[in-house]
Amino acid sequence: MRCFVSEPYPFRVTSFKDVSEAEGRLISEQAKQPQTSVSLQTLMQTGRGEFLNRTYTDDKSIENEEATQATEKILIQVAGFLRRELPIRLAHRIQDLECVPLMSEMESVAGVKQLYTQSFLELVQFDSKITTPEQEESFAKLVETIYDRHSKVLVQMARGAYEVRDAIRRKQHEEGHRATKATFDQMESTHEFLDRFYLCRIGIRVLIGQYLALRQPPIENYVGIICSKTSPYHVVERAINDAAFMCTRKYGEAPDVTISGRLDLTFPYVPTHLHYIMLELLKNSMRATVDWHGESGDFPKIKVIIADGSSNEDVVIKIADQGGGIGRSNMTKIWSYLFTTADPAIQEGMVGSNSALSVDHGIDSPLAGLGYGLPISRSYCRYFGGDLSIMSMEGYGTDAFVYLTRLGNRREPVPI
Repeated sequence: MRCFVSEPYPFRVTSFKDVSEAEGRLISEQAKQPQTSVSLQTLMQTGRGEFLNRTYTDDKSIENEEATQATEKILIQVAGFLRRELPIRLAHRIQDLECVPLMSEMESVAGVKQLYTQSFLELVQFDSKITTPEQEESFAKLVETIYDRHSKVLVQMARGAYEVRDAIRRKQHEEGHRATKATFDQMESTHEFLDRFYLCRIGIRVLIGQYLALRQPPIENYVGIICSKTSPYHVVERAINDAAFMCTRKYGEAPDVTISGRLDLTFPYVPTHLHYIMLELLKNSMRATVDWHGESGDFPKIKVIIADGSSNEDVVIKIADQGGGIGRSNMTKIWSYLFTTADPAIQEGMVGSNSALSVDHGIDSPLAGLGYGLPISRSYCRYFGGDLSIMSMEGYGTDAFVYLTRLGNRREPVPI
């Protein structure tokens, strides 16, 4: 697999809580290794077998790249890469989880570190070289178990952020101004940690998800989880329906949404990522619109515009609402994992829930929850070289701009 390499970790953790000395040495050794960065283009080329002499199960199918099934050689190649790469990535995150200020003390975060450690140890105990179909099949079962095990991590870390917010409030109440500066410095480090953690988590799930999808029967226009003809229009339509369902469940009605621009556009991307981004932005716009205009049913329409041109660097999607906007003093807070406008009772209910809310994405969560929707959406955008920006006019509305790279050749920004 042709890839790029990140720099080694800037510091070393010499001991780890709740692991043996030998396990701690294993983690430290792997955390010294640089992580290998991939691009959307590389994932597609590897999935098609372009780095092997033979690409597809049936040589005639080379003429039809839209529905191809990975051969044993492709699967063994990808499994071998994951066997080397996943322990390194997990070790970096275990090291980070061990020493992050404030959050390392939270019960939810300790649980995440335990999950990562368990998965790390299972991977390093697997055969170091994967050369046979039997080994590859056993490895696939292992990483599928890890993939499922980690499915609740996003919400579990959000619970950790909630626990940090609660601890900060208690400390400030007890110590007053003396705690403010120290807490602020710790929160800066916590934000940086969470950005690294979530971005790397996306990467781990993309690598495993791509591999597991390659083992499934082929789907037209797909190479693993990547659709070579992703339609922003169709993804936005689905996100509108899901956001409207959530808004109607909360308020009894939802604002209408119009879509304009390049409705015929397709480009290579991961549709599930784009759906998550659009759902977060649309449900925010719907909630703001209903709250600002009251539950009268006479809501201004939310507008989605899809822009692209043959010479454009990015595909750009704009979501514009008239939901009253965001105060300038709150603009920096919207990217904070420690800030949310949700009702405290809703937050408390979510952190105590073991229901379907504990999965990564879904329509079962409330319109405003644990406060990680926008920063996670930005991480999804940035993962393949895009970005997310918010422009707001207080007293009128908010415009969100989603930037997605057209060519898919931007390497994954693997945090160290």
